[in-house]
Amino acid sequence: MTFRRLKNGVFALEALNGLATSLYFNYLFFYLREHYGLGSQGNLLFGAANGFIYMFAAFFCGRFAQKHGYFVSLRIGFAIVIAAVFGASLANTVGIQFLLMALWTIGICFTWPVLEALTSEHESSETLPGKIGCYNIVWSAAQAAAYFSGGAIVEALGWKSIFYLPVALHAIQFGLTHYLAKARDIGRLRSAPVEAREVQHEADAEVNQRFLRMAWLANPFAYIAMNTVIPLIPDLAARLHLSPKFAGFFCSIWMFARVVSFAAFWKWTGWHYRFRWLLTAYLLLIVSFSCMLLLTNLWALVSVQIALGWATGLIYYSSLFYSMDASDTKGAHGGIHEAAIGAGIFGGPAIGFTAVYLMPAVANVSVFAVSGALLLGLGGLLCLASNRTES
Repeated sequence: MTFRRLKNGVFALEALNGLATSLYFNYLFFYLREHYGLGSQGNLLFGAANGFIYMFAAFFCGRFAQKHGYFVSLRIGFAIVIAAVFGASLANTVGIQFLLMALWTIGICFTWPVLEALTSEHESSETLPGKIGCYNIVWSAAQAAAYFSGGAIVEALGWKSIFYLPVALHAIQFGLTHYLAKARDIGRLRSAPVEAREVQHEADAEVNQRFLRMAWLANPFAYIAMNTVIPLIPDLAARLHLSPKFAGFFCSIWMFARVVSFAAFWKWTGWHYRFRWLLTAYLLLIVSFSCMLLLTNLWALVSVQIALGWATGLIYYSSLFYSMDASDTKGAHGGIHEAAIGAGIFGGPAIGFTAVYLMPAVANVSVFAVSGALLLGLGGLLCLASNRTES
């Protein structure tokens, strides 16, 4: 198999993963509200549990893939998520849905760090930014498309479609993984470029590691914001009198804005190792998160979603780019990158749930609590940047 064909196969796996995970997990919150009567507090608890498990599983799975092989990890992951989502289609209690969601979370952690690592493997300093740019556009576009169309799919095919379609997509991934692994063993990556990374001066390496730490701090807080928004979108849709179909249409704007931001930051690299861009994105994250859940004017919410997409796009891009650019153990570093995401996926819903539990009479208390956490993250970011050498 040629090097280019392997990369194209990885991007195909990534696109299918984005479609399947977005359709199942994002619409699971609508499903739980519709079938089990879960409100914002219950959905936040589900989201927090997903993040808590993801945080530890991603770290382990990244190291597992580095040690035992990328394709071994992918096969295990796809087998687990197929079993978990198919089981969820048959479950009839919220407790069983919870357990199967936990199993699905572990399975999906065997996939994302590997896809990131395979995208970056054997890339030189010149080609790595382009490959990461393609990677970001593929997964984000797939997730945005799934969220945009998910409500319409549910109205056309019924709620069970959020289980059956992901199972079918993951089954295709399992077969494609087997083909890629077999063809790779036979062809041994003909015409693969030699990985040639320039030796960095000690000062440059120190700057790179500082930006890596800042991005690893900022990205979980971006996911704190995003994963507080996602479980609360069913409530937002109810407040705006949107059906699941139109909620999918309207509330996916920020995801498409993130796709556009990924394309822009792929083509323009002036943000690389420039703190002012990361800081601007983080400040915009705080403002856009709060406005997303507090405003009721539809046109204002369009602008807010565009801002949220831009902010989360740059922060995520920074974390992944610096993780791959400053590392030779890409599977393990991909696991750390995903574990940091898991911390954010856990942190946002957990803070929101705790706030609602302690102060149920206070309107929008979860939004204010998470906004406070984002401000603490800003303080941490400024501390890390205080001894930087360039801006």
